[in-house]
Amino acid sequence: MSNKSYLSVYAKSFNWAGFFLPKKTFKKCSALYDFCRVADNIADNDEKIENKEKKFSHFENDFNQKNFDNPIIKNMWDLIEEFNISLKIVQDLLIGIKSDIKNKVKLDSKKDLLIYSYRVAGTVGLMMAKILRVNKKSSLKSAIDLGIAMQLTNISRDVIEDSKNNRFYIDENFEEISSTINLADTFYENSFYSIKDISLSLRFSILVARRIYRKIGYKILNKKNIENYKNSGKIYVSNMEKIFETFLSIFDLIKLSFSYKRDDQIQHEHNLIYEEINLDERI
Repeated sequence: MSNKSYLSVYAKSFNWAGFFLPKKTFKKCSALYDFCRVADNIADNDEKIENKEKKFSHFENDFNQKNFDNPIIKNMWDLIEEFNISLKIVQDLLIGIKSDIKNKVKLDSKKDLLIYSYRVAGTVGLMMAKILRVNKKSSLKSAIDLGIAMQLTNISRDVIEDSKNNRFYIDENFEEISSTINLADTFYENSFYSIKDISLSLRFSILVARRIYRKIGYKILNKKNIENYKNSGKIYVSNMEKIFETFLSIFDLIKLSFSYKRDDQIQHEHNLIYEEINLDERI
C-alpha cells in the first residue's frame, strides 16, 4: 500500500490513538477511515489502469447516487449529514486519489505537492475535525495542516516504495526527503494550538496521533543519508516508542492547557493551495 490518506497508510497509529477516544466517536472516525480505505485500495491495487479507472468510476457513481446497498457509502453519507460535511471536501479527496490512477505520477513543484497532500489527507483531517465537533474556522484550517503534515511524512517515508510503483511525489535523494520532513514540521507546528478547540475528552487522542506521525520524520532524518535510508526498509514507530510518545503527549496536553496563544494568529501555509482551491468554501 502506498501513501494516500494518512489513516489508510498508518492504520496502526490510528488504532493506537483511537484507543483514547470514546467508543462512539471512534466508531464514527472508523467509518470515515473505511471510506478512504476502500477508495485508496482501488488506486493501489496491482491491476491494469483501465480496470482501476472502471472500479473507481463505479465507486464514485455509487457514492454520488447514494447507493446505500453499500454500507461503506451509507455510513459516509450518515457522517456527511450528521456533521454537515461539505461535499466539496469529499470530491477533493476523490480527485486526489483518482490522480494516482495513472501509469506514472510525477509532482513537479511544491504547489503540486501541497495540493495533492491537501486532497488526499488535509481533507481527511478536516472531516475528522468536523466529526470531533470543531467549528472554529482557524481550528479547521489547523486540522487541514495536521492532515497535510502526516501526508508529507508518509511521502518522505515511502519514496523507494513509491518509485517502484512509478509514483514520484518528490525526488529520490536525501536532501529532498529532509526538506519535505522540514516542510511537514511547519504544518505540525501550525496544527498544535487549535487542538485546544477540541473537547477535553478527545484532545489527547489527537496529540498522540500527531506525536507518533511526527516521530517517523525524526527517525528518517536520523538516517543521515540516502544509503542508510534505503537500507532501513519501511521506517515505523515501534510499540515501545509509541508508549514513550504517548507519555510525552501528556506534557503536550499540559502545555496546551496553559497556552494563551490564539490559533487565529497562526499564519497557515495555504497560499499555494488557495491558488487552485478555495478552502473557505470547504470549511
